[in-house]
Amino acid sequence: MENPASQLLITLSLHIITVFFLIPAASASDSFIYGGCSQIKYAAGSQFEANLNSLLTSLVNSATYSAYNKFKIMGLAPQDVVYGLYQCRADLAMPDCATCVAEAVSRLGPLCPQACGAAVQLDGCFAKYDNVSFIGAEDKAVVAKKCGPSGGFDADQMALRDAVLAGLSRAGGPYRVGGSADVQGVAQCVGDLSNGQCQDCLTDALRQLKAECGGAVFGDMFLGKCYARYSTSGAHAYTQPNHDHSTAHSDSEKTFAIVLGLLASVALLIIFLTFLRRISNRNGK
Repeated sequence: MENPASQLLITLSLHIITVFFLIPAASASDSFIYGGCSQIKYAAGSQFEANLNSLLTSLVNSATYSAYNKFKIMGLAPQDVVYGLYQCRADLAMPDCATCVAEAVSRLGPLCPQACGAAVQLDGCFAKYDNVSFIGAEDKAVVAKKCGPSGGFDADQMALRDAVLAGLSRAGGPYRVGGSADVQGVAQCVGDLSNGQCQDCLTDALRQLKAECGGAVFGDMFLGKCYARYSTSGAHAYTQPNHDHSTAHSDSEKTFAIVLGLLASVALLIIFLTFLRRISNRNGK
């Protein structure tokens, strides 16, 4: 027959494990927005494939400490060279950035099997590679756009939306956020663009966003090297640039603290019940 202390330990441990799995996870930033693939394919087992795997590993590793980076992996032949970069949304905490980039990289292969070039944009990050250099080159091609439903967006809200978009255009810098009343906006360039290229790209994105989405309650416009988005009534939550990262970390820190507390409780419980069991065994002799 099992020792009562052991039964109690099992029961309490199960309760603790149940509580752990009921802890809500931090809000995800890995929702898929778009992906694209080149038509040119590489051969399985080729040097290009080996270089590509090396580059993708570098992207994932770098994202643990930097929100943006670019790489060039050289080969013995020109066709073996591979270029790549990633970028996280500037308000993401580093652990969330790393998770997002790892997710984006994991999607490149299934989305674009053996493609010599591919790109994936998730809500919180962007990753791209190619066998032709694109680093530092402006790209204003529309790759994704989405407009919310129209109607119920009165003239005052339209004016606020237009003011927010105009503010984003004037803000400067590669990452821009703004808001007025219940209208919020965000815009960002990929980090390989110069200040002038970034401004040119965002000017085009904001112009097309306003023209395409009209009176929609939210809108997204993604170009090859930049994007602009707006929302109303809290459809999206855009945070301020260079904000206090304590806000971004708060959910992760709370969960981490809870997990540490639970693990400490389990450890103390095991020690205490082991002690009781030893006393019980001695008394039973």
